[in-house]
Amino acid sequence: MTSYQALDANLRKLNLLCFAEHLPVLLDEQDKAPKSLTDALYALTQAELAYREQKQSVTRIRLARFPYEKQLDDFDFSYQPTLKRAVIEDLASLRFLNDKENILFVGTSGVGKTHLATSIGMEACKQGFSTLFIRCGDLVERLRIAHDQQRGEAALRRYARYQVLIIDEIGYLPIDSIGAKMFFQLIERRYERKSTIITTNIALSKWGDTFADKTLANAILDRLVHHSRVIRINGRSYRMKGHITEPKADKAPNDTG
Repeated sequence: MTSYQALDANLRKLNLLCFAEHLPVLLDEQDKAPKSLTDALYALTQAELAYREQKQSVTRIRLARFPYEKQLDDFDFSYQPTLKRAVIEDLASLRFLNDKENILFVGTSGVGKTHLATSIGMEACKQGFSTLFIRCGDLVERLRIAHDQQRGEAALRRYARYQVLIIDEIGYLPIDSIGAKMFFQLIERRYERKSTIITTNIALSKWGDTFADKTLANAILDRLVHHSRVIRINGRSYRMKGHITEPKADKAPNDTG
């Protein structure tokens, strides 16, 4: 075995796979543009670190359980003219995480709330933040089951630990008193400690109609809205795009066309 083969074998045993892949390229380049030993090792370690971060990012995105992979560039801002692109791009910078702020996307069905929440969540994954996407109905059901099985504390700890928790579609299904209590406890644990992203199809003033306990609904809102960015989207449904014909202007009385 040559020294190169031994080095390659050692790199793979050490799980420095990208280092091993880039080594022959660097050696070939040494003939054309020689680098110092320090610069060469730095280039190889940088490639290895970038490779590992990319793998970790892919894993975080998979574990986040997004309904789909959507980027902010995929969002058609021209279809929602009331939505300021600069505001959303600021959220995608993840600056809100530094202040443990929440984001609440409020709007009717199909206006792009989930798309925006997902794109911000994916960016958080890429930047190394633990993230989870979950439908509100699924979250409440899991919390209720955990409560009934005396595992409520463990379930609350699990959902409270994520640096970014995306709770999608609050308002589609009613939440009973036990579910409301568990939901409140989760929000209370995350309050001013972690960031939560909410999408809802109902006005915040109507949350009392979704939660069985209106007092708890107000307490939940107090904690979510404090230190938050509320983004209201007043626009058309993307799902109906292409299926709605814009009304034609009435013809003038002397229009013969």
